[in-house]
Amino acid sequence: MSYLTITGSARPLLTALLLTGLVACSGGNDSAPAASSEEPAATAAPAAPAATAMNLDELRDKASEALRENRMYAPAGDNAIEYYLALREKTPDDTYVASALTDLLPYTLTAAELNISREDFEEANRLVALIEQVNAQAPALPRLKQAVTDGQSLVARRSDAENQRAKREAEQKSAQQAEQQRLAQQQAADAAAARQVAALQQASRDAAAREQAEQQAVARREAEQRAAADAARQAAARQTAAATPAAPALRAVSTPAPRYPAEALRSGTPGEVLMEITIGTDGSVTSARVLRAQPARIFDREAMNAVRRWKYEPIAAPTTIRRTLAFNPQSN
Repeated sequence: MSYLTITGSARPLLTALLLTGLVACSGGNDSAPAASSEEPAATAAPAAPAATAMNLDELRDKASEALRENRMYAPAGDNAIEYYLALREKTPDDTYVASALTDLLPYTLTAAELNISREDFEEANRLVALIEQVNAQAPALPRLKQAVTDGQSLVARRSDAENQRAKREAEQKSAQQAEQQRLAQQQAADAAAARQVAALQQASRDAAAREQAEQQAVARREAEQRAAADAARQAAARQTAAATPAAPALRAVSTPAPRYPAEALRSGTPGEVLMEITIGTDGSVTSARVLRAQPARIFDREAMNAVRRWKYEPIAAPTTIRRTLAFNPQSN
């Protein structure tokens, strides 16, 4: 089995590969999309098996292949830097692995900054996490983390401002429509009053009697129309209520608790993870994702592994629920 080995004379080859990969990932244009795991289905690389399950030769082959194909830091789970991190876990004293990670770090930093500038904070956070795994003392880490936080705050403030402006415009438009309607009603009322005065002045007793009869007829028709409209609304409401499907009842068959991470258990770290789970008609969990984790990235994996093993009784239609998984070291 062959793999890429970096010696003193081979370092220029890795540098050339990394430079080529950076150009390929950035496209040579600031407006090009950043490297991401969410590539179109026609061009995305096949999903890699879990790096921790590979042996050293497989990891080296995967790392070399990723470099050749310019997958330095993306897509997630199938890129050179993640394979080298897995190699470092297995062979912490390997100077080749340390050198490769050191060479890959600047390009990952550049990609993180590019995604921050594009406001792709999900990808930026993934890259920042990779940088922190390579070197938790990297000088750029605090700046990158603060840039992500500031960027997200700016986007949130901008969204709030746009919502407030849209709300004000809607309120102004509604007020204008209400004023126009009030004026039209006033004009109609004035015209009706003028007609009524003229009719009273000119009409005879018989005319007045006929007018009274007509007014009563109008009142009856309006009452009938209102009653018909009310009946139609009630019927529509009943039809809507009858057509609304009831949420399927969920009955758990097996919901094993998540495994407590060993490091968190040793340090006595508590936490919780809010999960969104979609359950298929056969009662199995078809998809799950983390909505919120406190603290971040400590319990996410074990929470995900646990809920994917949950089983419910079959239901008529797929349904999505939310569950919070708590981790308490005192109960373990």
